[in-house]
Amino acid sequence: MDRKVTPFSHARAERTGVLVVNLGTPEAPTPAALRRYLAQFLGDRRVVEIPRAVWMLILHGIILRVRPAKSARKYASVWTPEGSPLAVHTARQAKLLQGWLGERGSLVTVRWAMRYGQPAIAQELDALVAEGCTRVLVFPLYPQYSAATTASVFDDVAAWIPRTRRLPELRFINHYHDDPAWIDALAESVRAHWQREGRAGVLVMSFHGMPERTLHLGDPYHCECHKSARLLAERLGLGPDDYRVTFQSRFGKAKWLQPYTEPTVVALAQAGTERVDVICPGFSADCLETLEEISMEVREAFLKAGGRTFHYIPCLNEAPAGMAALGALAQRHLAGWPVGTHPGPEELQARQARAQALGAGQ
Repeated sequence: MDRKVTPFSHARAERTGVLVVNLGTPEAPTPAALRRYLAQFLGDRRVVEIPRAVWMLILHGIILRVRPAKSARKYASVWTPEGSPLAVHTARQAKLLQGWLGERGSLVTVRWAMRYGQPAIAQELDALVAEGCTRVLVFPLYPQYSAATTASVFDDVAAWIPRTRRLPELRFINHYHDDPAWIDALAESVRAHWQREGRAGVLVMSFHGMPERTLHLGDPYHCECHKSARLLAERLGLGPDDYRVTFQSRFGKAKWLQPYTEPTVVALAQAGTERVDVICPGFSADCLETLEEISMEVREAFLKAGGRTFHYIPCLNEAPAGMAALGALAQRHLAGWPVGTHPGPEELQARQARAQALGAGQ
């Protein structure tokens, strides 16, 4: 196997990299772009765990012929002048994290990537190594661990390793579903919303769904979602009747984690609940699943069922408290790595001279 040539210079200070990773997004809200994106996303063995040969026939014979046009219309409804909301927010989060960590160490470089679509994980790892990073913290922006999300990011990093000659030290963040600062940031966002809009009768905490079989196979996602919800409810002083935990974004005919979000809010409306507020604590940034599915589709279902007022509480996105929580989490996982000292020019020149005396080119 040919391995990439890795640029290296003894005259350059070693750096520490942080790669924040989110799920992914198509490059444009068009059927062609969605076809490429869905082929990569739904072709991941972590995402769809049915027998490969059967699934490939379904994926390429049916789904990729029908779903791209429908999905493109949904993406078009939330697309911004800057591009996909998820990409826009993730890029901003990386920039703010760079600033937050930069105040605490001059030798930290933060980049961002998508598991599916662009910028690709391998591309951004190459860039970090080319910039002199000899240590990299991989930070998936998934609060709750799932094999279909967090583990898939690690798979992609693992696929990059055999193709790379000079590997950096690697660390991974698995989850932060119960991180106190992150829970506090969520609670702060809800309180701020209630202060502006008044308090709803019921707060619905909607998490992305997963097939129910993943729970029985040992995936901790369901439990971590419920723990996040319980901790948030405690911070807000909510009783059992004041909130609901639900799961959204079902795909296919298999049984998924329940209760489902849309039927839950419909039942609340039919039972006389006039207003619900919905928050999505499993998403680090607003995206198709929050802006279109929750704020449009679920809103419409609630109002049609007799509800009067529906509020969607945005994800933390670039909120200062949320960014501080992510920054503190990254800093803890960087502990022990040199991030705040910078060799002076004389030391770097001497280092280069010693290496060249031993036959190195740089």
